Amino acid sequence: MSWIKNRPLKIVLLVQLSITFALVIVFLFILGMHGAISAMLGGAVSVISSTAFAVMVSRHKGYAAGDAIRTALRAEAVKIMLTIGLLWMVFEFYTNVNAFVFIGTFILMVLVYSMALLVADDTKKIR
Repeated sequence: MSWIKNRPLKIVLLVQLSITFALVIVFLFILGMHGAISAMLGGAVSVISSTAFAVMVSRHKGYAAGDAIRTALRAEAVKIMLTIGLLWMVFEFYTNVNAFVFIGTFILMVLVYSMALLVADDTKKIR
């Protein structure tokens, strides 16, 4: 059983992971190991915080609009706190970070996350 029950969020997380791995390989050949690690960390910050959001939203039960909004706001607050904490940890503890690659990959993954609005949630099979 998956912890993430929201289909668009699950698909976007998989796309984020795929693009992150592709960027890691590209930057490994272009900039070497530190460029690849920076890209991996930039993608990981976004993927980890997005996963926390998706898990919190998936745990929501009930149909009241107020409860849904409250859950979404709590999940977004956790996502923002995680993002800030993880960004700080990378800059604090990884001294060889390539800031351009790290922030660029992070921003790209944040933009990819916005694709969740474009993914259809219809799970019915069309015959």
